[in-house]
Amino acid sequence: MGDLRWLLLLPLSLAAFCGVKGCLECDPKFIEDIKSLLAKLVPSEVPGRTHLLERQVKEMIRLSFKVSHRDKMLRVLDVQKVVNLRTWLKTELHKLSNETWKGAFILQGKLLGVRQNLESKLNEILKNFSEVVVTEGPILDCWTCLRITTRCFKGEYCAEDDPKKAENREIALFLILLAEVVILGSALLLFHFCVSHRRKMKAIRRSLKKYLEKKLEELMGIMDEKERGSEVRK
Repeated sequence: MGDLRWLLLLPLSLAAFCGVKGCLECDPKFIEDIKSLLAKLVPSEVPGRTHLLERQVKEMIRLSFKVSHRDKMLRVLDVQKVVNLRTWLKTELHKLSNETWKGAFILQGKLLGVRQNLESKLNEILKNFSEVVVTEGPILDCWTCLRITTRCFKGEYCAEDDPKKAENREIALFLILLAEVVILGSALLLFHFCVSHRRKMKAIRRSLKKYLEKKLEELMGIMDEKERGSEVRK
């Protein structure tokens, strides 16, 4: 029955098909804001500006994926706490944008300090959240970006008792989804092949019929000419 329950949840795994995310990545508007704020920190004439910004955006946003508390990875958090984290990060970047440009090396050092503070905050929030017995309000699943509206009980939603078991369950769901995609894709390819083959055979039959009709007409013409020739000689 437990396995059937997880199979019924298979459609939810579609959200995680492209890989594990992180709590900071679940809001596209937030990602655009971070890109815009970081772009304001680097003057347009700085060499390698595009590569520098891409690396900083990636490191800033993907940080939450690496955070863990003891044996518990950052999987779920209270939605309001996630919103507060995003607000704090944007505020820090706003402060940096008001400072005078002192070079790419200095900027990278300051951004490293921001990321270290963000990681510390994430660890602290995860620690406090994992110790809560019951949490009211919506919970954000950082891996699938889906909201859990059910109450968060310690050991059930707040943190997995066995991280390996949870990971294996995710892998099993992914493999089941992959198998279904392969089977469906194979069926579609077979259908496409059969339809294409049928159309080709119809086209070949039509061409052959026209060819035979043309040859028959030519033979009939030759026979008529021979008959007329015979009549003339008589």
